[in-house]
Amino acid sequence: MKRDNIKLGIAPIAWTNDDMPDLGSENTFEQCVSEMALAGFEGCEVGNKYPKDTCVLKAALDMRGLQIANQWFSSFVLTKPMEEVERDFIRQCKFLKAMGAQRIGASEQSHSIQGQMDTPVFDCKYVMNSAEWDRFAKSMNRLGEIANSMGISLVYHHHMGTVVQTAEEIDRMMEMTDRDKFSLLFDSGHLAYCDQDCLAVLAKYADRVKHVHLKDIRPQVVEKVKSQKLSFLQGVREGAFTVPGDGCIDFAPIFDILDRADYKGWMIVEAEQDPAKANPLEYALKARQYIRKVANI
Repeated sequence: MKRDNIKLGIAPIAWTNDDMPDLGSENTFEQCVSEMALAGFEGCEVGNKYPKDTCVLKAALDMRGLQIANQWFSSFVLTKPMEEVERDFIRQCKFLKAMGAQRIGASEQSHSIQGQMDTPVFDCKYVMNSAEWDRFAKSMNRLGEIANSMGISLVYHHHMGTVVQTAEEIDRMMEMTDRDKFSLLFDSGHLAYCDQDCLAVLAKYADRVKHVHLKDIRPQVVEKVKSQKLSFLQGVREGAFTVPGDGCIDFAPIFDILDRADYKGWMIVEAEQDPAKANPLEYALKARQYIRKVANI
């Protein structure tokens, strides 16, 4: 890949899990960002232990040569008043703008089961009806318009257990949204998890991908999640996710598609694991070495 086009980052969720704070509770913010830099990454996303004061956060990252690439935004456009969603969205865009970031990663959390510890992720996913699809698409276009006005791009994070999980749902979402206001956050791991063709999705929408999560899976654990009717969070604890080069996904074709599309932007290693079982620095180094070898960056 063209090195000048790409910035490589890593997500703090490998050090401390936002949804299950007991995973990595012993790991401090300072340890997390120091090890990110030590492993050779240029930036990161925002975790729950990060300072909320932008001056404090920027100073800590500047010392380590890191930048903020993106931050997750939980949207509730189906179940909350749009005025409330917009208020929270604008607040987060302002924070990201102050940090020099250019992306905000939304994921619709209305009816989501990803955070429910005892709900089987493969059996109970909510499916939107036509009216909900219309509301969802119009609302996402509105959020994208707001983001654009603030110099930020809205990228949508398809995710296990949410209303946009499958390739079919991604297709419908992309068809119903405005390409000038709405882009895709491509996540290899979430598509592989639900047995979707991640290469086909990426090839189809490469020109609308503005953020990338490099996530791998352990298929034997995913099969256990399915057969034993485990939840998404239980799957995380079991080790369903891992870093590129440690699971079953061949990332070379992913890098090739992005390169041919002249992708410019961040690629973020993201693999929520139990840090007591998967040392975050060890796995960060493993991912960085694999990316260097396979993508030549």
